[in-house]
Amino acid sequence: MDASLDPLALSRSLGQTLSLRQTLTHAQVGIEITAIAAFALSGAIEGARKQLDAVGVAVVACLTAFGGGTLRDVLLDRRPFFWVEHAWYLWVVFGLCALAMLTMRARHFHPTERAMQWPDALGLGLFAASGTQIALTAGMPALVAVVMGVITSVFGGVLRDIVCNQIPTAFSDHRPYALCAFAGGWVVVGVQRAEWGASAALAAGALVTVLLRALSLWRNWQLPAWDAERRH
Repeated sequence: MDASLDPLALSRSLGQTLSLRQTLTHAQVGIEITAIAAFALSGAIEGARKQLDAVGVAVVACLTAFGGGTLRDVLLDRRPFFWVEHAWYLWVVFGLCALAMLTMRARHFHPTERAMQWPDALGLGLFAASGTQIALTAGMPALVAVVMGVITSVFGGVLRDIVCNQIPTAFSDHRPYALCAFAGGWVVVGVQRAEWGASAALAAGALVTVLLRALSLWRNWQLPAWDAERRH
């Protein structure tokens, strides 16, 4: 009897496949919820800096946390959206917003741009890694997967800055931002192709992205600015 038609072998193979998908999903959920919390915190701090009311702070936090992943899901035609599939993500963001506002008020914490940058860097790395891996799992080519990782990690911050009436930091700060996510995405691709495991790929991509962004902030690395009036 052909082994490929053996019901027992087929059942075992299907079980292994489902187990792998479940493990991957758990890893991605863990990364996503940490990234959501980090981006929501950065959005709440930015909303507080702009002196928005409680509703405004919550809206900015949600846009920051969910904007990039939602655009990724639209482009990959994934339904339901990740925050609809895991609706408790919304409670996490709302709870974090309430806690952040109460803490800042009780401790008389003055939100600064610098305070917003560090949770933003963490969210950048985690979302870049998870977005890239989700696109790879969907069968996208490596370059498309990396671009999806960049979109996942950058677009939420772009929406945050637009709603707060400023030019997006990702485009105007001159310190590498999207470039860090792009590099981290390729690390995910490389580790996954080396078959070191999905969790290792997520961790390596996130770590590289966060370290690059932290170094760019610490060392004040600058990308060249476009100067249309400069004469040679």
